Amino acid sequence: MRCNFSFITFSVLLQVEQESVINRIIGVGGFDASNSPEDILKTFALGSCVAVILMDLKSRSVGMVHVALPDSSINPVKAKQFPGFFADTGIQALLKKMAALGCPENGKGMIVKLAGGAKIMDPNNTFNIGKRNVLALKKILWAYRMGPVAEDVGGHLSRTVSVSVDSGEIILSTPTKSNWKL
Repeated sequence: MRCNFSFITFSVLLQVEQESVINRIIGVGGFDASNSPEDILKTFALGSCVAVILMDLKSRSVGMVHVALPDSSINPVKAKQFPGFFADTGIQALLKKMAALGCPENGKGMIVKLAGGAKIMDPNNTFNIGKRNVLALKKILWAYRMGPVAEDVGGHLSRTVSVSVDSGEIILSTPTKSNWKL
């Protein structure tokens, strides 16, 4: 087993090779894309954060971004350093990364799925970050003429998301229930 660690303030990329499977770990505000069949993109503990999964069938590529907040105007400096942190900069950054793999830069024809956006530690609905993240992402996706074909959003569960590049299968997990597919 080989581990490569690269720590950044809000993003961790960890690649673990085991029996020819590579887990590409996406931290908060991180994003990644791959067209290598042995890769699995994974992000942990989506509370109010939202994972946007994009799949391009033509290039057999998968991308994911772990969005923490809906609007980069609250911190433009952070948005430049970590575009995946915000909905309004994260989608564009992910599409650009996927374009380098041969995907259409405008997202045309891509399959979109969402997970996360839970109501965590906000019993009085004061901030509604999860809901605001989901709505901001849908608005941005609609501007690209894209929309989710499946989603597992809201509720009170923190979700971990794994996506197989080879099969496109998306597995969600949480400590309190069995794994399920999106």
